[in-house]
Amino acid sequence: MNARQHNIIQLVTDKGRMSVSELAKTFNVSEVTIRQDLTLLEKQSYLRRQHGAAVPLDNDNVETRMLSNFSQKRDIAQFASTLVAPGETVFIENGSCNALLARILAETKATTIVTVSSYIAHLLKDSPGEVILLGGIYQKTSESMVGPLTRFYAQNVHFNKAFIGIDGWQPDTGFTSRDMLRADVVNAVLEKGGETIILSDSSKFGAIHPYPLRPTTHLHRLVTDDGLNEEIRLQLTESGLSVDIVHPV
Repeated sequence: MNARQHNIIQLVTDKGRMSVSELAKTFNVSEVTIRQDLTLLEKQSYLRRQHGAAVPLDNDNVETRMLSNFSQKRDIAQFASTLVAPGETVFIENGSCNALLARILAETKATTIVTVSSYIAHLLKDSPGEVILLGGIYQKTSESMVGPLTRFYAQNVHFNKAFIGIDGWQPDTGFTSRDMLRADVVNAVLEKGGETIILSDSSKFGAIHPYPLRPTTHLHRLVTDDGLNEEIRLQLTESGLSVDIVHPV
């Protein structure tokens, strides 16, 4: 991937949609060149082409994202729930796997859930357990709290375990996020040094996004489905991460 193609990914991710003509003007190249770039990037699952434009591969809407690979995400969340003991306080970040986990915990265990996701908080409004929604800037598309206040609250609230989501992973970048502000909140959680568990279906591995998460040394465990490439699994375990592969029930 050349520098222009990397910058195309970042622009499309940040803006949500970029036309071929806009990209051609931005990089001072022909539209034919941009179309060739987009064909390659779509083939490698970095973005999606749509009516003369490029759009991000993923959608920020939690319910929309939940529909993608739903059975794998449900199984991942079910396994992750076994890692939580009754009475624990857990941090659950935004994301579809995490929303499914929060619902399971609220229905089956007496846990206190700390979250930055207003979607998760609303999902659990009728549950008996306590829900702590951290404040901050409301990011409408993802229904998540972000910004300096959210970072401050995340640093000053204590919990037994943290469950986070990721948008991509490659050997040379490590874990990455599509959104700078959400990545900043996750990194604040990782800085606390507690037990951190990644929940992600295997489709995220091989994708690259602009904003890095903390090195793997700040992460402890990954729960994913059996679509994970064996070579990637070995690379992750060699970096010190415990990897749990969830097989279909």
